[in-house]
Amino acid sequence: MSKLTLHYEIDGDDFMSAGEASSDVKRVLKKLNFDNEIVRRAAICMYEGEINMIIHANGGTADITIDESVIEIVLTDTGSGIADIEKAMQEGFSTATQEIRELGFGAGMGLPNIKRHSDNLHVKSEVGVGTTLTIRVEQRG
Repeated sequence: MSKLTLHYEIDGDDFMSAGEASSDVKRVLKKLNFDNEIVRRAAICMYEGEINMIIHANGGTADITIDESVIEIVLTDTGSGIADIEKAMQEGFSTATQEIRELGFGAGMGLPNIKRHSDNLHVKSEVGVGTTLTIRVEQRG
């Protein structure tokens, strides 16, 4: 299998379309006959990152590279950035507004879930500039 690349623009103003990109990635991985566990893990990482971009950064881009054993997801936004990455990695920590929480989002599980379901997570963020997450999910076994 040669490398396959996918690109998505994530609209930060549209909660109704939240999850569309992650659903498409899941569909593509299933079509490529990836193991159900890697499909599930990649979809969780993608969804959590997608929601974070909508909640905190007014959207961004998702670039996915797929080969026979690795899925790399690069999520980039030009939002306000993460002031304290270590704190943001703690379960339950959230800077989401009350309005977002009332919609059922912003529970502070996004980055912890991405870390839990990925094989590697690199967070690069600069306050006032934006954030880039580089996520690797590898076929195991």
